[in-house]
Formats: sequence, C-alpha cells, structure tokens
Amino acid sequence: MAGNDSKKVFNTLGKYRLVPVISLEDAGHAAPLAQALLDGGLPVAEITFRTSAAEASIRTMADRGDMLVGAGTVLSVEQVHRAHDAGAAFVVAPGLNPKVVQCCLDLGLTVCPGVATPTDIETAMSFGLDVVKFFPAEAYGGINTLKAIAAPYGKIRFMPTGGIGPDNLRNYLQFEKVLACGGSWMVKPSLYEYGDFERVAQLTREAIALTCDERK
Repeated sequence: MAGNDSKKVFNTLGKYRLVPVISLEDAGHAAPLAQALLDGGLPVAEITFRTSAAEASIRTMADRGDMLVGAGTVLSVEQVHRAHDAGAAFVVAPGLNPKVVQCCLDLGLTVCPGVATPTDIETAMSFGLDVVKFFPAEAYGGINTLKAIAAPYGKIRFMPTGGIGPDNLRNYLQFEKVLACGGSWMVKPSLYEYGDFERVAQLTREAIALTCDERK
C-alpha cells in the first residue's frame, strides 16, 4: 500500500477508521508490532517522531509493502524529508505549521495537520486540504466541540486524536465528518515490553470490531 496519492491514503484510512499511534523506543520492535497489527486485521500504522527510533521503524514497516505507514508528530521540514526518505505514505502533525504542510505538498506527500479552531481549519483549507487532525480531541471538549467547529465546513473531514479509546471511540465514529480516529491504547509499549505481541493483536481485533459495529 505504499504510495503518496492522497485519495488512496484517505480512502484506506476511511476504510479501517482507526490509526494506531505508535511511539517506539526500539526499532527492533517495529517488525513484530507490524505483524501483530496485521494479525489483528489493521494494516495501518502511524509512527511518531517522538523517539530516535522513528525513522528506522517507519522504514521497517513501509518496506513490508502490505501496510499503510505514516509518520506522526512531524514538527519540522527536516522531519518531513526523513519521513519521506523512510517510505512514509503520509504525515500527521499535532499542529498546523505552514512550512511543514508546504514541504509535504512539494514532495507529493499526503499531510494531515492538527487543528483545534476554525482559524486552523481555514488555514488548512487555504492549502487545499480537506482532511485534518482534531487534536487533542478530548482535552478540547471531545465530540461536542468537534461537531460545533465542524458545522460551517461541509467538505472537511476529521481524524480526531488524543484521549480516544475503546470507551469513546464509537462516539466519534458515529459523526459523519470523522474519517478515522487516532489512538494508542492497542499499541502501548507496556503491552509488549517482554516481547509478547499477542495482546496487541487481541486489542486490535477488539478495536476493529468496534469500528465494524459503526458500519452496520
């Protein structure tokens, strides 16, 4: 699923409706973690640049060729280039840095910047973007706030992230303007710190079941 065609990327995210937000301290965990996500039925991953292992982890997962792999917490143009070189198909950022967005567009790299206000949304629109990340979702008022700020923007879709878990995932997915949700509960490092990735696969299967419930 490699490639930087934004329509294909967002179609895939919309199909699975869930993006595991992953922070890896050890790039050696990337391969078994990818397999656990696939075993759980979710061929999608967002590797955050919160650690020094991010670039190598993105490359490991992207090289498989059977996952849609993105880079998260991208804060600089330099990180955009590193993500692109590692094979990331998309970039997610916590905020809207015009230089980061423009660099992604120049490289043909799908970008989903973070927004929290109408001004942020309109800035994203000025770049021709129609999918943005609502972050931090729960801290900014959750689904009620998202519905309020989304109301004037009929063509914008959202990827809420921050404080989302199995207890409130459905609340977001029921909103028609939500493309997918980002979450980390199924990929927390504590789940596989001793080398057992089955719990990741199990929680992923359970999460996928929740997204399937919303399609009925």
